[in-house]
Amino acid sequence: MKIATWNVNSIRTRQSHVINWLSNNSIDVLCLQETKVIDKDFPREPFEELGYHVYIYGQKAYNGVAIFSRQPMTDIIMGFTPMVGEAIAQQFDEQKRVISGVIDGIRIINLYVPNGAAVGSEKYQYKLQWFQVLKVYLDNLIQKESHELCICGDFNIALEDKDIYNSKGKENHIMSSPLEREALENILEIGLQDAFRKFTTEGGHFSWWDYRSGGFQRNRGWRIDHLYLTNKLYGKAINCTIDIEPRKQEKPSDHTPVILEI
Repeated sequence: MKIATWNVNSIRTRQSHVINWLSNNSIDVLCLQETKVIDKDFPREPFEELGYHVYIYGQKAYNGVAIFSRQPMTDIIMGFTPMVGEAIAQQFDEQKRVISGVIDGIRIINLYVPNGAAVGSEKYQYKLQWFQVLKVYLDNLIQKESHELCICGDFNIALEDKDIYNSKGKENHIMSSPLEREALENILEIGLQDAFRKFTTEGGHFSWWDYRSGGFQRNRGWRIDHLYLTNKLYGKAINCTIDIEPRKQEKPSDHTPVILEI
C-alpha cells in the first residue's frame, strides 16, 4: 500500500497537478490539506473517474482536508467533536483541519495543523491549544479502537534542526520554536515514529519551500509534512520518500508530496 500526503494549497487551483500526479503514480490513499473549498464545490468527479473514493471536510477559501482512497474507507470521522465532545472541541472544529478513516485495519488520520503566524501571537496560542485537543482525540481513539495509526499531513513544524535548510537563528521562529516542538513531541509519545526518518537520517530533505526569494530554486526548504506510524505499522514500512517533481511545475503548491510504502 502506498499512502501519500500533500498540501495542495487549493484543490481547484491545483486540480490538474493532482490528476497528473495520480495518473503517473500508483497511490492507494492520498491525504490532501488546504483544499480551500466547501464540500459541495469540491471537484469530486475527476478523481472518482480515476477510481478513487473521495472523503472531504472543507470550508470556503481556507483550510480543508480530504482523503482519496482506491478502496472504500470505513468509520469516517470529521473534526474533533465526534471523538472528544463539544466541551473539549470548543471552537477548534470551526476550521476544517482533521479527517480520518479506516482501511485494511489502519486508521489514517489526515491533519492540517495551524501555522501559528508568529511566536507569541494569538494564532500561536491557538496552535498550541489545538495540539492539546489533538492529544485528547488520539487518546480517545486508542482507547476505543485497536487499529494501527498512520497520522499524516502538514504539521507546520520542523521537529529537528536538520529539517530546516539553515537552522541558525530559528530557535524562536514559527514552526521551529521550543513550545511547538514540545507540543508535537507530546503527540509522538503515544507511540508514533517518523516514517521518513526510518530510511533517511541526514538533513537537506524538504517538503515545503517559500514562494518568495527563490525558495525552491535555492533549496531553502523545511520538512514540515510528515507521516507518523504506530510501532507495528512502522515495522511494516518499506520506504518513505519526498517527490519534489510537482514543485517544479508551473504555478505549483508550495508543498510537495511525501509517499509512504508499507
